[in-house]
Amino acid sequence: MSSFSQAQITEFNRLVARYPEGKQKSALLPVLHLAQESFGGWLSAETMDYVASLLNIEPIEVYEVATFYSMYNLQPVGKYMFEVCQTGPCMLRGSDDIIAYIYEKLGIKPGETTADGLFTLKTVECLGACGYAPMMQLGKNYREHLTKEKIDAIIQECTMNAAANN
Repeated sequence: MSSFSQAQITEFNRLVARYPEGKQKSALLPVLHLAQESFGGWLSAETMDYVASLLNIEPIEVYEVATFYSMYNLQPVGKYMFEVCQTGPCMLRGSDDIIAYIYEKLGIKPGETTADGLFTLKTVECLGACGYAPMMQLGKNYREHLTKEKIDAIIQECTMNAAANN
């Protein structure tokens, strides 16, 4: 496992400085985001132990937080992660059908990644956009009022972006 670069340590120190002396544990959520972005998009046990050592807290305190929130990945993920909401309003509007269609198109179930490492499918609880159901998060963007046709277009867009960046 690597450690943070000097720039990442600077960012870590900035995050911790937001909180009162002795309350560095309060920085855990943003520090986990920093670690996830810095070490391949996911949090290994080694990475979580490293975060615990930096914050001078017990590793179990990091594990409890990382396993509670769906925004932290505990295994490697694809370049594009489809986080499909499966809470009541999205289910009523067809999120189960969208999940099944993604499985049909990409051959992956929730929690799985395509063999080429391009796509991961994840089901999540409420993303706070119930009026746009069914919806999913893709990176920092929401994709709303999903249909099979929209899923096809999203897959094509991601595939083209990946090809253009290689």
